[in-house]
Amino acid sequence: MFYVKLFKKKHEVLVAIADKELINKTFRGNGMKIEVMSSFYEGDLLNENDMIARLKLATIANLVGKRCIEIAMKNGIVDKDNIIYIGDVPHAQVFCISL
Repeated sequence: MFYVKLFKKKHEVLVAIADKELINKTFRGNGMKIEVMSSFYEGDLLNENDMIARLKLATIANLVGKRCIEIAMKNGIVDKDNIIYIGDVPHAQVFCISL
């Protein structure tokens, strides 16, 4: 399961997605830090199909976690070359998924 939260402002739709177990945890590594804060990521708790449906609405997406990024890659939304690792946790940002 994945937490998915939408933020809308004018023509932009930011979709924040995190693997459920990462919520409210902090990760450090490779000179970086990420806080997977519930205030940003914790929206609806969704399965894989519903997560992808929401992700396809995004003009900007922010993903954190092995499972959600793997699924986004499988669906052609995230490219492996655009993933960074903060410790062993993958993080990706995607811009202009749909217009």
